[in-house]
Amino acid sequence: MFRRRSDEASSSATVLLTKEDEKTRDPQAKKGRPTPKRSEAEANRRTRVTVPKDRKEASRQSRDRLRAAREKQRTALLEGDERYLPARDKGPVRRFARDYVDSRWSLAEFFLPYAVVVLVLSILKVPSLQLLSTLLFLVFFVLVILDFARFGLGLRKALRVRFPNDNTRGAVPYALMRTLQMRRLRLPKPQVKRGERP
Repeated sequence: MFRRRSDEASSSATVLLTKEDEKTRDPQAKKGRPTPKRSEAEANRRTRVTVPKDRKEASRQSRDRLRAAREKQRTALLEGDERYLPARDKGPVRRFARDYVDSRWSLAEFFLPYAVVVLVLSILKVPSLQLLSTLLFLVFFVLVILDFARFGLGLRKALRVRFPNDNTRGAVPYALMRTLQMRRLRLPKPQVKRGERP
């Protein structure tokens, strides 16, 4: 059981291993070029990477590049230029969803101003006014949810008709979030007037 192997057994094992290696290794799979000397490899590596000598200069350049990109994105959001919009706003599906929202009135865009009014009324020390403001807020909240449902179903149907083969995933929540913003504060800026159809 604990005896040494004979020389024949060990030699046959090495022969089997080498035969298996020859089977798995492709003789045509060569590098096609000689291995470079260490000094040549280091020289190539040094020439490829260009590190600025002055770190302050490098950080200033990267800050300038980022600032320029942000400025392009900001002007694109204000003017509606598709080339520089953020990824979440790009594409014809998202543009259609924005136009669909901007061409209609919705209760949701008045939700934030209404919430501020209700907050001011609830601070006042008149109990009947506090109760009335709370009830009106609940009624308005239910109406906004119903408006969301109507709006979402209408947009989903319009997207199915307009873009039958495109990926419209995420367009409805994107549009519903846009309805919560007041029209004047929406980014990208609205490109259609109310009543126009996109």
